[in-house]
Amino acid sequence: MDPGDKLQYLEDRWDDRVARDLDGPDLLRYRSNLLGSDLRITNFGGGNTSAKLSAPDPLDGAAQDVLWVKGSGGDLGSIKREGFATLHLRKLHALRDRYRGAAHEDEMVGLYPMCTFGINPVAASIDTPLHAFLPFAHVDHLHPDWGIALAAAANGRDKLDEFNRRFGQRLIWVPWARPGFELAMVLRKAVEASPGCDGIVLGGHGLFTWGDTSRACYRRSITVIDQIGQLVLEQVAQRGAKLFGGPRGETAEHHRELAIDLLPFVRGRVSRKRRMIGHFSDDPAVLRFVNSKDAEALAQLGTSCPDHFVRTKIRPMYVATEPGLSGADLRARIDTALASYRKDYRSYYEAHAVPDSPALRDDNPSVVLIGGVGMMSFGKTCAEARITGEFYLNAIHVMEGATALGGDAPTRGLSQAGLAAEASAFVVHQNYVALPASEAFKIEYWALEEAKLRRQPAEKELSRWIVAVVGGGSGIGRATAVLAAARGANVVVADRNLEEAQRTAAQLCKDHGAATAVAVAIDIRDRQTIRRALREAVAAYGGLDAIINTAAVFPTSPTGVIDDDGWAATFDINITANHRLADEAARILKDQDIEASIVLTSSANAVVAKRGSEAYDVSKAAVSHLVRELAISLAPKIRVNGVSPATVVSGSTMFSRERVTASLQKYNIAFELGATDDQLSALLAGFYAKRALTLQPVQPDDCAQAAMFLAGPAARCTTGHLIPVDGGLTDAFLR
Repeated sequence: MDPGDKLQYLEDRWDDRVARDLDGPDLLRYRSNLLGSDLRITNFGGGNTSAKLSAPDPLDGAAQDVLWVKGSGGDLGSIKREGFATLHLRKLHALRDRYRGAAHEDEMVGLYPMCTFGINPVAASIDTPLHAFLPFAHVDHLHPDWGIALAAAANGRDKLDEFNRRFGQRLIWVPWARPGFELAMVLRKAVEASPGCDGIVLGGHGLFTWGDTSRACYRRSITVIDQIGQLVLEQVAQRGAKLFGGPRGETAEHHRELAIDLLPFVRGRVSRKRRMIGHFSDDPAVLRFVNSKDAEALAQLGTSCPDHFVRTKIRPMYVATEPGLSGADLRARIDTALASYRKDYRSYYEAHAVPDSPALRDDNPSVVLIGGVGMMSFGKTCAEARITGEFYLNAIHVMEGATALGGDAPTRGLSQAGLAAEASAFVVHQNYVALPASEAFKIEYWALEEAKLRRQPAEKELSRWIVAVVGGGSGIGRATAVLAAARGANVVVADRNLEEAQRTAAQLCKDHGAATAVAVAIDIRDRQTIRRALREAVAAYGGLDAIINTAAVFPTSPTGVIDDDGWAATFDINITANHRLADEAARILKDQDIEASIVLTSSANAVVAKRGSEAYDVSKAAVSHLVRELAISLAPKIRVNGVSPATVVSGSTMFSRERVTASLQKYNIAFELGATDDQLSALLAGFYAKRALTLQPVQPDDCAQAAMFLAGPAARCTTGHLIPVDGGLTDAFLR
């Protein structure tokens, strides 16, 4: 290893102890995972790696040259061996005779399955020929921010010459071209015309490096990326406060609180066609960018790397602010910017669409930049919303590096211009070059990208929903949270017992994915804790779609008499707290202004008069009527319904061992003093079941099923109603 190859920013994570027992395909997988483990090297889902290996033909045993290459839609950081496509190299090379030119580019992808080696269902990506036709055993195609900064610099070729001289490298420059078969031919010719070259910078796109072994290829990739980083970051440091034209404004005081105020409003407006999950970032690089003089102009230009704007769209939406701008004025400014963005996006589509283009997608932005506040990003899942933001952060770093590399005009014309697009098609701002709108459209609305989207698994019913379950730590609440997560929802588990909420949320994340649920502390007797809990929900997912309250209290006393304080506490928790919760939730839901729902928990006792439970029964009767009152006052966007369970013993925190034994004694039900809590609860539940028509004890999941039906889209025309979940308790039949 050359001493001059010492790394300054990256680290060599290769471990020979791990690698020595791996075969060729697993070495490729290992190399890919190492590269994908550092987002400075490549972004989530981006980049490709490959290896040309020999393998016996499954039919005749003859040795075959096989291209192993990352499959379509895979992620380097998490890819497994089975995530790679395998293709006969000889058959791929034979496709040159079938290629009819750039106008027929897409038909080549339909031929890749015919080149499959073995029985491998993994779809080959559009980048497959880029690897197949480069005459090297191991190839990495990556999108490091520093590399794209060089590739997106107007003077990129001059800076590449400077880089080669400084670091003793022999990288070559290839102007912008869309990934595919045509680019593969261009890359092959460029390499043949430059004997001894050891890498390629593709204008506006990324980096190609290679090696004779997986180990050599990995080391080569991280060395080149690190050295480009040295070149770029030196220039960034020299610019200092002058980056992006210098500051235009400052970060607002309490900007995170302001962001949480605004998130439901913005989320609601970008969710008019389909719901989105939101994410907020105030990364220092984001704040420096959104507060700069050049932010609006650079944001309007859009991104350069295709991997970026497939996620972020051609450009984000930028909203300028000034100190002291009121909340109402800021919301009005956001609405104005959204109207303009949608109009511009439709014009962009109409200007470049051809008869066989995919239909216009959602015309709302997926990235919203707000001066003085930060960046909001949106996606169909929490992970996608976060990753979309990470991609635009990558784009910010690219613009940062490209503008910092400026100073001198290109000596040989615009670096990115070539056969795919003339110099006049590109727009340059402070040395940063964005892709022409026509080229961006060919990527964003590429039929092959559309096919990739269609291959994704179908979404679950509530995959874009945010459901808060109050009392979610145990009993009916926990069952409701479990069911919401199983149906795809992002779940906020709220409970006065934070440890119980955390246990429930941890289990949901284990079962359904790391971002499935969050736990928050709440005490519905205290408006401030309600407000904090709901704001934590907004901070986690961007808004709310449904809030379900299962928390309640059943008052008891040693004498059986409930005093004035007991009555007051019962009514405060069981009825007034429901009003507090709905009132606070409604503030968020109204600001969001999309269809939402509230589900409260009443009881069969609300219509059944009984001796000894007057405080509980009357409070639940009030809950039933509160449902109707709220349904009227919050219509039409917010539906309010309730469930009315009969006694649920299993998992209920209201049924302590003492209460269960007292009830058994009250009903003259024999039991063993040494029986377990579960055995005693089953005895009492069985007694209650005998009083109902179905003879079935009411379980937490029965109530959860009813609550989730009312909360979700299947009950879109139901509001102001309560569903009995009592096993057919005839005493509770309404008169």
